[in-house]
Amino acid sequence: MIKNVPLYDSLVQELGDVKVSIREDNLKDYSEDMTEIKGHPPDVVVSASCKEDVLRVVQIARETNTPIIPVIAKTNMGGLSIPSQGGIVLDFKSMNRILEVNKEDLYMVIEPGVTFGDVKEYLDSYHPSLRFAYPLSPPYTSVLANCLLDGLNNLSLRYGPMGDWMNGVEAVLANGDVIKTGSGAFSPNWCSNSPLPDLSGLFLNFHGTTGIVTKLSIRLSPKLKYRKKLFVLGYDVDDTYSLIKRLTRDNLFDDIGGLSWPLGKMLFGVKYPVYKDPEEPLILVFLDLSSSYEKEMSLKIDILNDVLKEYRKKGAHFEDPFDIDVLMKINPEFSKFADLPATLDFLLDHGGGGVTWVGTYGPMSQWEKGIKIGMNILEEMGFPPVMVSRPMSGGHFCVLRFIVLFNKQDPQEVERVRELNLKLCNAVLDLGFIPYKTPPWVIDLMKDRLDPGFRKWVKEIQSLLDPYGIMNPGKWDVS
Repeated sequence: MIKNVPLYDSLVQELGDVKVSIREDNLKDYSEDMTEIKGHPPDVVVSASCKEDVLRVVQIARETNTPIIPVIAKTNMGGLSIPSQGGIVLDFKSMNRILEVNKEDLYMVIEPGVTFGDVKEYLDSYHPSLRFAYPLSPPYTSVLANCLLDGLNNLSLRYGPMGDWMNGVEAVLANGDVIKTGSGAFSPNWCSNSPLPDLSGLFLNFHGTTGIVTKLSIRLSPKLKYRKKLFVLGYDVDDTYSLIKRLTRDNLFDDIGGLSWPLGKMLFGVKYPVYKDPEEPLILVFLDLSSSYEKEMSLKIDILNDVLKEYRKKGAHFEDPFDIDVLMKINPEFSKFADLPATLDFLLDHGGGGVTWVGTYGPMSQWEKGIKIGMNILEEMGFPPVMVSRPMSGGHFCVLRFIVLFNKQDPQEVERVRELNLKLCNAVLDLGFIPYKTPPWVIDLMKDRLDPGFRKWVKEIQSLLDPYGIMNPGKWDVS
């Protein structure tokens, strides 16, 4: 039975019945993600294949006062692409063209459905001298979505989160206007966001509430000849994060991160570890480095060993660094770290179907404290202390992220996960950490902490760009 016959008829008339679906199983599929967030089925799902499709959908949504929820790979966590009140789910997986790669000016222009796997395959085949940055996410994850949500990548220490890689966007507004930002607003060469007013920020971290981005220009970088990924085992939180901060400031690496012991054990094949032997390491530190020169690579490794010797003289316990090839011989699962993007099966295929996290950006001065508090909360509530941490943008801030695997079919466990995430979120907010890819329930927690002027103008900007209230309503709602 069709819930909204006039809406369905209008969409079919404009786009054809091939692009419009009201199948019950399809609607249900778009009503949830992998988290504990409660969803709501859409009225209809539309598959867009071009900008003109988007314009038609926006016009119909505006005329019928129907919400539009943009979806790409359905991998967004935290309910960001789940309808809050029904409406039109606009799926972009068919808009998946890499429109331009400019080798000389180091950028590419892509559509929303382009994935990290698409980019890697394309660059490896046609532009092997160029590289892109990849997150610890599956190859089918959308590049555009990760950029607009300021996600991580394996060059984030050197170049920042993915929002910093954007040169500009093309976006469709609620009134049907189309806008280009960055140098693409002036020239066919879309190589920069400077020195024009940075209107790209109107779409960054707004979670689709200000418009629908249909094109993105994003930076590339040269692929350097030599690259290594090293691991160091640490046995104390304070010592390990003192080391990470030191190496961050020394500016030797493309990426540095710390994984707590349960993640390390999962990579060694332990399904869901709940016990750590006192003799086992607490943190697995990964170090990504590259260079055009073999001598520089050797020098970086020598410096790392010298720094480790300094720490050992002060009583810190660290193992010697080892290459990922060593880990791959022990367990082939480690190959997923060797060549991103990669699907981390142990996080996605654990049987229960549920994955959630409290992921934040915040001050490095509060890093160790946040790690200890968060890991303690996880253990106190009966969950393994799964934690990922990384310095960002040359050490100007850091990532603190706690991950939970759970059984989505068990209502009691789902409720326990909600309680856990609330506790974790309140704890890290108190330390100045700000959740990224922010779920709606976290926005509710943050409202009273936000600067009144900031809160006012977030709402003003949303109202200005979307006076009809049709753009992904319920997300980043500070009203």
